[in-house]
Amino acid sequence: MKPDGKVVLLGDMNVGKTSLLHRYMERRFQGTVSTVGGAFFLKQWGPHHISLWDTAGREQFHGLGSMYCRGAAAVILTYDVTNLQSIVELEDRFLALTDTANADCIFAVVGNKVDLTDSCALLPEAEDERPSEKPASGCVPTKVKRQVHADDAIALYKKILKYRMLDEKDVPAAEKMCFETSAKTGYMVDHLFETVFDMVVPTILEQKAEGPSQIVDLNNCKTAKNTQRSCCR
Repeated sequence: MKPDGKVVLLGDMNVGKTSLLHRYMERRFQGTVSTVGGAFFLKQWGPHHISLWDTAGREQFHGLGSMYCRGAAAVILTYDVTNLQSIVELEDRFLALTDTANADCIFAVVGNKVDLTDSCALLPEAEDERPSEKPASGCVPTKVKRQVHADDAIALYKKILKYRMLDEKDVPAAEKMCFETSAKTGYMVDHLFETVFDMVVPTILEQKAEGPSQIVDLNNCKTAKNTQRSCCR
């Protein structure tokens, strides 16, 4: 089956990219597992099929990132809120890999492992509770020190726009595209992916109107267990 659009997760090793995908797609938390090369899930969103690509963060697989980003409709740049270097690496190592993504690629900046620093993320997000309804006063610091704050993510998002030579008025606002999640508890994970999917749909519709997609046919990739597939082992 050929997907209608592609979303790619980029980030350093151990920031939780694989765990975020497993939490969203399989509704479970998977502990530390290093991705070798890349792997993907296929998600149906309305009438559309979107491939979700998980990429390896280890430097030895760094060169594969631009291949996985080719033709991407969205890129989710992921860091660990307890590790300052992980957000620095996004700008220094991973941003250049997005050169092969679509010109109108959507970017999201995601700080994972927030359950380690904020008590409000220790409980899973209620399915019927919107993020705007969460009481801000309900979060208190935990014993683990936070090294990356929301302002740091917003600053990175603006650097991404500058790198891609995009005008802020032509793209989603930084406050809308910077997220904090917990793959362990599920906090804000659904909100992250659903927001990205909703923003990708107009791109899919535009591509369909223009003609055949350039996204690779997933039937050419080997199928792994359940819905997860891998082209690199």
